[in-house]
Amino acid sequence: MSTRRFFTGHLLATSLAIAGALAATPGMAFAQAKLKVAAIYTVPFEQQWVSRIHLALKAAEARGEIAYQATENVSNADYERVMREYANAGNQLVFGEIFGVEAAARKVAKDFPKTAFVMGSSGKPQAPNLSVFDNYIQEPAYLTGMIAGGMTKTNKIGMVGGFPIPEVNRLMNAFMAGAREVNPKVEFSITRTYAKAMESDGLLSS
Repeated sequence: MSTRRFFTGHLLATSLAIAGALAATPGMAFAQAKLKVAAIYTVPFEQQWVSRIHLALKAAEARGEIAYQATENVSNADYERVMREYANAGNQLVFGEIFGVEAAARKVAKDFPKTAFVMGSSGKPQAPNLSVFDNYIQEPAYLTGMIAGGMTKTNKIGMVGGFPIPEVNRLMNAFMAGAREVNPKVEFSITRTYAKAMESDGLLSS
């Protein structure tokens, strides 16, 4: 069994336990029916990270354990609306990833205390109903930086990042720390793709 598959199965089991705990809480009893689960993904179902969660939830649905619905390719600007729609529709457990919409998503969780939310996040859990999960890919990013710092002939390394959110920043910082570990003279040139996209849309001055 792969680490990713174990992680996803453990995540689902933990999430079902969260929903069960909510159900046992006074004033939060759920109807004796299949657990209603929704998921909101900012990328397609086929994306590697999302696909493991999506397939695990589909498998739980096939076993008759849950009723599942999901939306893919949700933009950050639309994420809060979709979260609220799923919560208002009576879903008891909502999965997703909120790296770019932390503040808005956490506000939704506060507004729906009877709904359990399990979200990919660089932040901390939020009582009583928001749990988080993440990976630790800053560690291989550090090792990759060590390789780059040792191989560079010019002491100059270019880096391309997306939105400056903790999930992205920690990888870039880990990479730079690794490079500097073996080569203190290394210098970095950093470009953010989100800024280029906003410029092309006329939303950011160049």
